[in-house]
Amino acid sequence: METKLKPIDTSVWRKKPLAAYEADMKKSELKRVLTRWSLTSLGIGAVIGGGVFVLTGIAANEWAGPALALAFVMAGVACAFAALCYAEFASILPVEGSAYAYSYGTVGEIFAWLIGWNLILEYMMGATTVAVSWSGYFEKLLHLLNIHPPIWLMNDPVTAQEKAEKLRAAGESIPDFSFAVNLPAFLIVWCVTYVLVKGIKEAASTNNAIVILKVATVIFVIIAGSFYVDASNWTPFIPNPVIDAGGQQHYGFNGIVTAAGIVFFAYIGFDAVSTQAGEAINPKKDVPFAIIASLIICTVLYILVSLVLTGMVKYDALDLKAPVAQAFADQGLTWAVYLITIAAIAGLTSVMLVMMLGQTRIFLGMAKDGLLPKNLFASIHPTFKTPWKSTILVGGIVSVVAALTPIDKVSELCSSGTLLAFAMICGAVWLLRVREPNLERPYKTPALPVVATLGILANLYLMYNLRTDTKISFLIWCSLGLVVYFLYSRKHSHLNNPEE
Repeated sequence: METKLKPIDTSVWRKKPLAAYEADMKKSELKRVLTRWSLTSLGIGAVIGGGVFVLTGIAANEWAGPALALAFVMAGVACAFAALCYAEFASILPVEGSAYAYSYGTVGEIFAWLIGWNLILEYMMGATTVAVSWSGYFEKLLHLLNIHPPIWLMNDPVTAQEKAEKLRAAGESIPDFSFAVNLPAFLIVWCVTYVLVKGIKEAASTNNAIVILKVATVIFVIIAGSFYVDASNWTPFIPNPVIDAGGQQHYGFNGIVTAAGIVFFAYIGFDAVSTQAGEAINPKKDVPFAIIASLIICTVLYILVSLVLTGMVKYDALDLKAPVAQAFADQGLTWAVYLITIAAIAGLTSVMLVMMLGQTRIFLGMAKDGLLPKNLFASIHPTFKTPWKSTILVGGIVSVVAALTPIDKVSELCSSGTLLAFAMICGAVWLLRVREPNLERPYKTPALPVVATLGILANLYLMYNLRTDTKISFLIWCSLGLVVYFLYSRKHSHLNNPEE
């Protein structure tokens, strides 16, 4: 009797069988070396960085005023709902791929692809933004040491010309230049790429050392800065709303919500924890712990820093590029400026490291399912046991974009992809609880219907309140992703092969 093959499911809603995830874990060539606290450190490494050292100035100065603390609370609460749902998924499916992998097994391929595509945007543009911020702090350190490199060597072409014009207008003699490149941003990306190719253990050790330094610095900022707080700077705590020429409201409640969407970029680190499940020693227990622990620790630190910062300096006088360092400089604490600048450079390095690490693991998960070319994105180095080809590719793209492109407000674009992914995960974990009630769950989200509903609403609300041009750019990116899916990924998916 002839055996009939099971017909191929060509629907874009087809799901990856949960049994296939078990097979992926058994076949994985990645080294399982990450402990509970290594994973927590990776989360803190990604979260504490741009949010404290860069975004606090922009969010307080232009959008929330002293109520920046409320914006961090709002963003933290939205993240908390998603984190609880992430934790349950991570205990069921401890594989690399994060939200992409979770959605593939529950909601369907097209949603999983869109989430994976948006995570690419999140991590790639996030790493680029951080590289440019790193370069800005590095330049500040050089100036503190009385070293003044030429503008064309420290900035992209557009930014270099803008700075040169401002200096000429101020009466300084700046020679003409036809070429400009942000060399520090380019070089730091390749240093991070080298560490990531070398191995996850080396990357984790580097990150742990940096995390200790920057958490200590953040605690120093909170304690030392509290002695220079002027309570009058907190009045009014929520400034009166102001409408700009484009019709966008600054300050007031809507300004706080917009600020929450901006600083949300600072919270994506706990998502990076879930991308490392394939290299965790005990992923079913340790990944959920690390996700929740890193989020709680960082949220408390962010709220305290925002209160101290807006207390030290009037919100409308905060520096947009280096707010923390400038706040201490205004108090005449030059030695503290050195410390904060060095910690910011180290802190932004670890953020970049974790973002690029997460990016390559997303690629790896998608390539294993056939949605991306396997020879490139799932190629594991025989000695280092890392996805070396995709790591070098990511390093190449990030380094060139950071060196040559003016990065302005891309943190919002990163946030839009993250917010959609978080909302999707809240819905997906609830859907799986209904469809597969008997599945083993080492960690169960408490009051899931309530948590999932609030998570969906909170994340979509923050996404809705992002700037209009950010939403348009996000829709363009999603449209491009759908084109790639229908031209390549759908027909190359392993679900097209009955034997898979």
